[in-house]
Amino acid sequence: MESELRTTTWEGRVAGLDCADCAATLAKDIEKLEGVKSASLNFAVAKLTVEYDPKLLGLERIEKELKRAGYRLEQMAERHRLVLLAEDMCCADEASIVEKQLRKLPGVADLQFNTVAGEITVEYELGRLNPDQIMHAVSATGVKAKFKGRDEPIESFWETRKHEILTAVSAILILTAFIGSRAGLGHSVTDPLYILAILAGGYFIAKKGLLALRTLNLDMNFLMTIAVIGAAAIEEWLEASAIVILFSLANILQNYTMNRARNAIRSLMEISPTQVVVRRNGGEEKAAIEEVQLGETIIVRPGERIGLDGRVLQGSSHVNQAPITGESMPVEKNPGDVVFAGTVNQQGSLELEVTHDYRDTTLARIIHMVEEAQAQRAPSQSFVDKFAAVYTPAVIAAALLVALVPPIAFGLPFTSWFYRALVLLVISCPCALVISTPVSIVSGLTTAARRGVLIKGGAYLEAAGSLKVMAFDKTGTLTRGIPKVTRVIPLNGHSEQEVLRIAAAVESRSEHHLAAAIVEAAQSTGIAIPPTVEFQAIAGKGAQARINGKLHTIGSHRFLEEAGLCNGQACSGMLQLENERKTAVIVADETGALGILAIADEVRPESESALQELRSSGVEKIVMLTGDNEGTAQAIAENLSIDDFYAELLPADKAAIVSQLVQTHGKVAMVGDGVNDAPPMAAADIGIAMGAIGTDTALETADIALMTDDLSRLPFLIRLSRRTLRIIKQNIAFSLLVKAVFIGLAIPGLATLWMAVGADMGASLLVIFNGLRLLAQRDVASAAS
Repeated sequence: MESELRTTTWEGRVAGLDCADCAATLAKDIEKLEGVKSASLNFAVAKLTVEYDPKLLGLERIEKELKRAGYRLEQMAERHRLVLLAEDMCCADEASIVEKQLRKLPGVADLQFNTVAGEITVEYELGRLNPDQIMHAVSATGVKAKFKGRDEPIESFWETRKHEILTAVSAILILTAFIGSRAGLGHSVTDPLYILAILAGGYFIAKKGLLALRTLNLDMNFLMTIAVIGAAAIEEWLEASAIVILFSLANILQNYTMNRARNAIRSLMEISPTQVVVRRNGGEEKAAIEEVQLGETIIVRPGERIGLDGRVLQGSSHVNQAPITGESMPVEKNPGDVVFAGTVNQQGSLELEVTHDYRDTTLARIIHMVEEAQAQRAPSQSFVDKFAAVYTPAVIAAALLVALVPPIAFGLPFTSWFYRALVLLVISCPCALVISTPVSIVSGLTTAARRGVLIKGGAYLEAAGSLKVMAFDKTGTLTRGIPKVTRVIPLNGHSEQEVLRIAAAVESRSEHHLAAAIVEAAQSTGIAIPPTVEFQAIAGKGAQARINGKLHTIGSHRFLEEAGLCNGQACSGMLQLENERKTAVIVADETGALGILAIADEVRPESESALQELRSSGVEKIVMLTGDNEGTAQAIAENLSIDDFYAELLPADKAAIVSQLVQTHGKVAMVGDGVNDAPPMAAADIGIAMGAIGTDTALETADIALMTDDLSRLPFLIRLSRRTLRIIKQNIAFSLLVKAVFIGLAIPGLATLWMAVGADMGASLLVIFNGLRLLAQRDVASAAS
């Protein structure tokens, strides 16, 4: 597991670069080396960054590749990345203390904290620092951590439960002292019991509080420590011990509830088996997934989870893809079909050719993106953090004024006002406020991922609920994207077979969605497709290629007219088909049109209901953008009751229209089926990719990826977003209300210390539980509740 635990990052300054294209080419060459996870080269500063697996690649191999390409290194450094799991790091204050401690270490290059997931990511320079030193620094803060991906030794019952044990001892001592005082025992007996209770229950609180003081980060532990010392100073032993036991119990409960959120996230990440059955040396053997090579054959029996992405070689079965796509029904898989790691084989046995290694499966990419999404701050979280940074010092200053001004200025009893100041100190910690947003965001992200909706960060989850306009690509998004040739119209004395043969020859080199339909039509009728040379695709217009030395063209009506190849007969035929609202293309050679192909694409069965649900969810305007002809676009728009449509568009045209919609209407999402729609997706506030499962580029390009071609996920996304925002607002409002009430009660002396502790930590628990309600969503319809 070492390669999973520490990914090595190498950085070097490259001499000899003279152009950006050279830099891009060099980075791509290095990225092809076995063991390289990613490579990037910043041309402006000539800095090359390579992230790689040290088990598969050494620095000398990278340096050799650079020399082979004609470049040399001016300087280099090596960094390691270490990920720690800190399950009792529950709030931003504790993370801040750990950060300050780690920043003191020599060689720390970068730090990232994810308090909800309980992860600390440390990038450090090799040779100046080691993992044990990092772990020691974290442990010194009182935060218990372990290495992610490494099997830790089994701890004793005391080590795993000492916080709970000391809390239980403290509770017993307090109860004994309280009963003793009621039975008439004197202070000489009860006060020592209270003191022992404070020492037992307050050990961890004081340890963290003193460290907070040393780092000048006045967190809840520090405030509670001061409150306990202050209560003890005025001999309020019952109050002091009540603070300790309530705060300690609240911490235990908060750790439990936070772990519920973390376990929900980890359950998404632990659905892939660690071993698979591999066919080797004429037999079958079990192997760890990280040891399986590309191209090897693995065997998956009925009921087993598929360990790696692959292609079916033998066998037929139904596979439950719900863990990745959220699909309710299993999908039939036959030879040639693609399957994904983490999915479940049902009836039949399958033999699979491995197509991705364990670090590059669709599931691995999803997990990586979910982890990144957790670390991103949503707008509401940024607001709360800024508010808390001002609020806490302000209330501490107010507490000092309450303690000092009335006794000094007005001669009022110091003890009484000092007690009220302690109550203000306790209530000043913004724990509930700070934790309210990240728990809700991560719960929403996890729920969406379970339903096959991958959201790249909290900002996009929040933004989805305020969308005013949704723009859709037509082909492959609103329609099935599997067009078929329905009619061949020969022109100028040519036959149907000849027209189809020429069209299929040109399109055999194309990746356009219509090309596959034309090639399939030719193959199904037994037409032999001749070879082509000098193929060229013209984006948004058509394609050209030479067949037997003669240039042939296929494309839209407008494209052929611009090229001067559309004669009167072809124009009238195209106009007739366009009036019938059908998609059609013209096939031509250097002399003119040879014929016309009519192509049809069916509307998805769920498109109409999904668009209706979007309108009922509050989307004000639905727009369709397509490169297809006006007639076909109008027919689809009328069929689906789309508000507006734009036809015969190039990718740049789509992007311009989306930009205009953003300026006119505000929040706009662009929904497309992948790479072709990247420009308008980038222009929109949110880019949503359809059917992203197994598609690297779609996963990386879009802000939100629907893992299947299911438009019903869009209304679910909007309802989930709005529910998440509603819960966040509830949490923030409740947290502020509790603070306001107890500040109001503290100054006139109507609130006690134990009441303040109970209210503050109770509010923290309630906002966590409220955020976790998002994890209970089981189906699409439930998002509306």
